[in-house]
Amino acid sequence: MTGAARTAQELAARELGRGFPAGFRWGASTSAYQIEGAAALDGRGPSIWDIRSRIKGKTANGDNGDVAADHYHRYQEDIALMRDAGMQVYRFSTAWPRILPRGRGAINPAGLDFYDRVIDTTLEAGIEPWLCLYHWDLPFALEAVGGWTNRDSAYWFADYAAVVAQRYGDRVKHYVTFNESSVFTVFGYSMDWAAPGIIDKVAHLKATHHVNLAHGLGVDVLRDLVKGASIGCVHNNQRVIPEKETAEDRNAAAWLDAFWNGAFPDPQNLGHYPPLLAELMEPHMQAGDLARICRPCDFFGLNHYGPIFAKAEPKNIWGFGWGSAPEDADKTDMGWPIFPEEFTTELIHLTKRYKLPIYITENGCNTDDVPDANGVVNDAKRITYLTRYITAMLKAITQGADVRGYMVWSLLDNFEWGSGYTNRFGLIHVDFETLKRTPKASYHWYKELIAASRAKA
Repeated sequence: MTGAARTAQELAARELGRGFPAGFRWGASTSAYQIEGAAALDGRGPSIWDIRSRIKGKTANGDNGDVAADHYHRYQEDIALMRDAGMQVYRFSTAWPRILPRGRGAINPAGLDFYDRVIDTTLEAGIEPWLCLYHWDLPFALEAVGGWTNRDSAYWFADYAAVVAQRYGDRVKHYVTFNESSVFTVFGYSMDWAAPGIIDKVAHLKATHHVNLAHGLGVDVLRDLVKGASIGCVHNNQRVIPEKETAEDRNAAAWLDAFWNGAFPDPQNLGHYPPLLAELMEPHMQAGDLARICRPCDFFGLNHYGPIFAKAEPKNIWGFGWGSAPEDADKTDMGWPIFPEEFTTELIHLTKRYKLPIYITENGCNTDDVPDANGVVNDAKRITYLTRYITAMLKAITQGADVRGYMVWSLLDNFEWGSGYTNRFGLIHVDFETLKRTPKASYHWYKELIAASRAKA
């Protein structure tokens, strides 16, 4: 990239940033298992992803999160890079098995101490910590006794939330209960695309309901223990489109939409399950459960990348499968469809449906990032993607969507679950051999956008 091209990009970033309302907040997101490493250090217990990543064929190249981006030892450097970019918010997750190695019972002091250091360093950098309690890393000891299919899991989660709130509530005021519950339940209990890799209708329904119950109990714990807490849940909402206009694909899309877009935000915020799921859920519910689940939240966390295309798949237990986007659609390097206009529509829809302030807690794309001969990472595709989606978000705001912040996915290149280290989403390049950090062109672009937006505050 020439100096002139970079200057043009930065000018465009500034122009886009100036369009946002004063007080809009910018930041980045990460998750514990994807970046921390130190998987067997300082008393951390194994999670379901530690186990899954050791099963042949479950992750690309047999990759695992043993080292990941080594944020456990390099958090100060990573937080300094956020500070230097002008970010105001850092959404990270605490690892349940680092704090409670067996998921319940004995607390691991070293685990609590690590997050003390992360939180204090974040605050010293002038960045607001947003703590996510669960980003897919259930302690394996709990999976051994049923995991999310065991109703007791909701109460184990509430106890874990209490430990976190009591330790960090004096400094952390923003909390997320769960990240993308629909994703880890659909992929983990109906498709074997994620841990724990169970394919069973009853297990899927139980896990869905118990995660919802855990959310409600967790909200109450946080509300009781953290004065002035702002609490929400992060959902992955995106329109489900039939691959073909056939009755079979339309039916598949309806079922995927119910599990993906409705199974968690509807009971949590509206007090009921989607119509397709309501009767199926009844055998797994107890009196008063919906009231326990539907607790007042302060914001709606949204992860959004693009629409889903669904097709009929008789081999799947629910009859749906992932379809393909139209051949002429723009796609990321890993094949995800790029439809910024869907982002605008979704933000307006969610504002009307749930009537909560929205924070974008994930949005971004993977690109095949390789440093050039000078060590520079010119990820022009990511800049184009972010420009289009952030512009679409601004359009939604001008049309009435109540969007108050944006956190890019992700701060760092990291372990991307089943994709291992083959997909890079970070604004910061990580050499997974040396662990060297190199801010990409998109990092500098984002820095310019933030500076222009903050200048209005």
